[in-house]
Amino acid sequence: MIIYNVTANIDESIHDEWLTWIKEHIPQVLSTGKFEKATLSRVLVEEDMGGVTYSIQYRSYSREALDAYYREDAEKLRADGMKKFADKMLAFRTELEIIDEYSVTFK
Repeated sequence: MIIYNVTANIDESIHDEWLTWIKEHIPQVLSTGKFEKATLSRVLVEEDMGGVTYSIQYRSYSREALDAYYREDAEKLRADGMKKFADKMLAFRTELEIIDEYSVTFK
């Protein structure tokens, strides 16, 4: 499984507006059918540049599904956020491959 991670630093002047927008944007990304779930997290490390940083992790169904997202959906879905927040938001994307998962079980 591949995690498509978007890390975004948001200027405090647009923080509340961006947070409302991203909570609408994430379901739009999920509605493409390329991901099984998403997690929105606030990064707890303070950045030297200021602002508030978030990580959105989308769990793709497969490498093929993620590649289809890039080909068919990514450009259109990214454009809306870039139009609204271009000079007040810095984002970068990474891909993470899950090698193994562990959990604690209690008896």
